[in-house]
Formats: sequence, C-alpha cells, structure tokens
Amino acid sequence: MRTAIGLVLLLTTLHLNANAASTTRVFESGAAPVTLVELYTSEGCSSCPPADRYLSGLESAPGLWKDFVPVALHVDYWDDIGWPDRFASRDYSDRQRRYAHEGGTRVVYTPGLFRNGQEWRGWRLGGPGRSRGAAVGALSIESDGERFSARFEPAEGVAADTLHIAILGMDLATEVKAGENRGRRLEHDFVLLGLRSVPLESASDGLEAMGALPGASVDAQRTAIAAWVTTRGRQAPIQSVGGFLDAD
Repeated sequence: MRTAIGLVLLLTTLHLNANAASTTRVFESGAAPVTLVELYTSEGCSSCPPADRYLSGLESAPGLWKDFVPVALHVDYWDDIGWPDRFASRDYSDRQRRYAHEGGTRVVYTPGLFRNGQEWRGWRLGGPGRSRGAAVGALSIESDGERFSARFEPAEGVAADTLHIAILGMDLATEVKAGENRGRRLEHDFVLLGLRSVPLESASDGLEAMGALPGASVDAQRTAIAAWVTTRGRQAPIQSVGGFLDAD
C-alpha cells in the first residue's frame, strides 16, 4: 500500500512540474538589434485612432517580436480636455518629454511614434523593420507569468546597466463618452499596463536580473511581455525582446 501511495505522489509531482514547465515562456532576441517601437497616444486625441490601428495591425506582421517590439504608451496631458484616458500615466508623458531632452524629437505631441528612441514620422509608409547596425548582444527573458529572469550578453564595447520590463494588454476597447472622440469605440493593442526598471547585475559572461513582473493597471484577457535594456543616463533602448505570455 505504501509503495502504491508513494507512486501516486511521485506521478502527481511529475505532473505538476510538467504543467509548471509548460507555462514558462522564453523570449530571445539574438545579437542583432531589435527595434523598440513606441507609440505615444491618447483616447482624448482625435488624430490618434489611425496610429492605434496601425500599431494593432503589427500583430499580423511577420517581423513581430523578431524584428520589432511594439508598445503603446498612453499619455496623460490630454486628460483634462474632456476625457480621462484609463490607460494614461504621467510617467509615460514624462518618458516622451525625456526623449525631447535627449534629442529624439523636438516637439512632444500625439500620436508620436519612436523607433529606438528617435522620432519616426514615416510610419504610415510601412512596417518598422529590424534595426540596422552592428550586433549589440542577445537579450533573453524567461517568465512564468508572475516572475521573470533576464540575461543580457552584450557585444564587445556595448554597455548596459538597466533592464526595463513591461506588461502589455491586447484586445482592449473603450466606449468614449466625452472629449474629441466622443461616441467612438476605440480599440487598442500592445498597451503598456505596467513597467518596472531593474538594475542589471554582473554574471558569468553577461548581465542578469530577476524579480516579479510589474502589476497591470487594467485587466486584459490577453497579455504580452516586452523588455529592453539601457545604459546609464540614456532612455533609448540598446536591445529589445518580447512575446505573448498566453500563447498556445
């Protein structure tokens, strides 16, 4: 009897471990730079919906996650003009302003798209594509949906000290009842719902970080993860990676 009970417990443990392993996602960038595409948008801005639709359309683009990582950041500087955007954060507005200080743009506006920290006005003409340039190093993220571990193996001469990890919401929609988009149903994907910045620590042949994933400000049925690394004093990403947390 004891042998049978022990066998049942062993099989149960193996089953639980297999289930846990099956929910762990691993995302890897490779050494070539992957483009981080940032859309600064607002539900209070009447000219933003076309840019929102453009970003949503990137879900079906063949280079998603391999060549580029899209993120939508809703700014709060439209909130006092009739409609408070539930996805907006002052931190995202400050991030866009910092790009202006760093030389990535001369004007803060919506919709504003950036490729690797530089203003990108040509987004209507096609996809963002992969960044051109020398190898910067491989970034990998492993996550079970609650915690993450990250590793960056920089190329020679590349310096990085901070990992930024984000939760993105998919299939989100809002019935706007006031402001410039009053009466419209706005649909959003790749919406930044939570962001953490974690120092990278030296490890064998690379840099590492780990911790809890950021909490999401709004519930989403489908989520993705995005991560990028930066160096001290600069906001522009060096390398990026991402993927769906709930992929089949």
